[in-house]
Parts: sequence; structure tokens; C-alpha cells
Amino acid sequence: MLLDTGPLVAVLDARDQWHARCLEVWPTVIARCVTTEAVVAEACHLVARGGGAVSLALVFLLRAAIPIIGLPHDGQARAALVMDRYADVPMDYADATLVALAEALGTSRVFTTDRRGFAAYRLPGRRRFALQPD
Repeated sequence: MLLDTGPLVAVLDARDQWHARCLEVWPTVIARCVTTEAVVAEACHLVARGGGAVSLALVFLLRAAIPIIGLPHDGQARAALVMDRYADVPMDYADATLVALAEALGTSRVFTTDRRGFAAYRLPGRRRFALQPD
């Protein structure tokens, strides 16, 4: 399961509107999560902007043993292509890396609070993402 920025920030920030729901789902998905370096960078920025320690999201992921993937060159190229394809949604770089990773891993499950984006994005064969929390 792909881990997006929103749930990560929500779990770490009790003031986040998604905090309770994401915290409830977290124990059932944590062992299956994988994320990208772009998501970590975005989460670190948002947590720090909210008053948390700049390293909090990274330390949290490391302690949870959630794999943090850096995309290879072809994955980065794919991310650029999907960013252009979904520019009208819009799609940010973190989301693009998750879509590229989903394609590489053959998964469609994503833990996200971004309903608009991930409801619009498509995988090969026009497959939709399965969103958590549902």
C-alpha cells in the first residue's frame, strides 16, 4: 500500500481534520506501507510548518520501518509524464512519484486523504486507485 503525505501528517498532528480517522486505520495498514522520498520531504515541510520538529515525519517512518523509495531515472521520467498528464487536477511531484511507484510495483492501494487527486489518477488499463481510509 502506498503512503501519501496526508495520512502521515494527520497521524502526527492531532489538530488535523483527518487525525482520528487516519490514526484508527494506521495499525491495519502500517505493515503494508511504502512511500517515496518526495512524500517524506513534503510531510517534513508540512509538519514543521505546523509547529512540529522538521525531522518528525522522517523519524516516525524510520521507527515504523516503512520503506522510503527513491525512484530511479526511469521512475522520475514517468513521474514527469504523469504530472503533465494530470496538470489540470493538479498533480504535485509527491503524488506523481506515488503513481510511478504504483505502476512499478503493480499496486493500486493508497493510504491518502487526497480524494480529488487519487480519484482522478488512473493506472494502466484505466484502473482506479483503491483509497484508504474508505
